[in-house]
Amino acid sequence: MCLISCCAFSQNTTADPQGSDFWRYVRFGGGLGLSFGNGIFSATIAPSAIYDFNTQFSAGVSLNYTYFKDDDFFKSTIVGGSFIGLYNPLPEIQLSTEFEYLNVSRNFEDPIFVDDNYWQPAVFFGVGYSTNNITVGVRYNVLHDDEKSIYADALVPFFRVYF
Repeated sequence: MCLISCCAFSQNTTADPQGSDFWRYVRFGGGLGLSFGNGIFSATIAPSAIYDFNTQFSAGVSLNYTYFKDDDFFKSTIVGGSFIGLYNPLPEIQLSTEFEYLNVSRNFEDPIFVDDNYWQPAVFFGVGYSTNNITVGVRYNVLHDDEKSIYADALVPFFRVYF
């Protein structure tokens, strides 16, 4: 019985018999957001995962759900996702490119405004400073549209954490 137990435990510590180490190179992260003020509430959840091809290149996907409500004006639901590519020419510098596609649904309280539902694409190019699992930087949306974008400006700061 002792011999069988040792065999069973030893198989748990070895690599997959097929030789796949895929999950060793996957890192998870994402974002949580909560803000509120005088008649305003916003909550965001955005899980993401990236695959490290090597020490310089990574790519991944992210999902996004945001709920926003302004008591006097409108409420909005934003759902979508993105693909991201990361390149570290130096361990401290991270360059990124990201394609984001979000469905925005806005319902206005005032009948003067028309409710709308639309898809909003964004293409970001960014640069950040990395230390350990954290990167802080800024990204620029080349498709920014003042009328439809959920971002106030084409230049958007970011804070990324992947474990």
